[in-house]
Amino acid sequence: MSELVRLQKVLAEAGVASRRACEEVIAQGRVRVDGRVVREMGVKVDPDMAKIEVDGEEIRVSQTRTLLAFNKPAGVVSAMSDPQGRPCLGDFFSEWPGRLFHVGRLDFETEGLILLTNDGDLANRLAHPKHEVAKRYLVQIRGVLPNNLASVLRAGVELEDGLVRLSSVKMLARSEKSALLEIELHEGRNRIIRRLFAQLELPVEHLVRIGVGSIDLGELRPGRWRAISEPELKKLLIEK
Repeated sequence: MSELVRLQKVLAEAGVASRRACEEVIAQGRVRVDGRVVREMGVKVDPDMAKIEVDGEEIRVSQTRTLLAFNKPAGVVSAMSDPQGRPCLGDFFSEWPGRLFHVGRLDFETEGLILLTNDGDLANRLAHPKHEVAKRYLVQIRGVLPNNLASVLRAGVELEDGLVRLSSVKMLARSEKSALLEIELHEGRNRIIRRLFAQLELPVEHLVRIGVGSIDLGELRPGRWRAISEPELKKLLIEK
């Protein structure tokens, strides 16, 4: 017999949600174990033997933690399904044997690296602002650039929902009215990079996320994915 595991941990590792969110799902009476509704916290189950259902759908419990790096094309919604029928992440993983949970989001027009996992706790850790996982981007902007642009970005720009400050700014190319920058920041507010440069009257023409923590996009082509190795995952988890 397998070791008994707390139900909320099993649900999180199956990609239902983060462990805390899974506790709410249990409390709402949405979980059945071997046909019985479970509402109380602390219940332990045998993940190899128990039949576990969430909202009537049996979950597949994976004993192997999976983390994937995916190059999201522009014009794809950062969701596993979309009620409006737009292309979404789930379209690229329709044959995947088990549930996947995307880590954070990229807006519809932005392309580049997004991580997916079957571990809800891992997804929550990597996406939560308090863990300050660095994100790196290539951003093409247009407009008349101030000479002190890098200093302004590092000092911070005030938006309607608070200050945003870039931790790193590299000028890769520059002309009279455009520039290509490599930038790094440690948060993921909605459309924050586009709003940041719009505030400076420097519209974004092209935006690609090229790194999350120690994971790089590399040569991964749009629409393709690769599995993150165990050494890569360990390095990512110990980063501050």
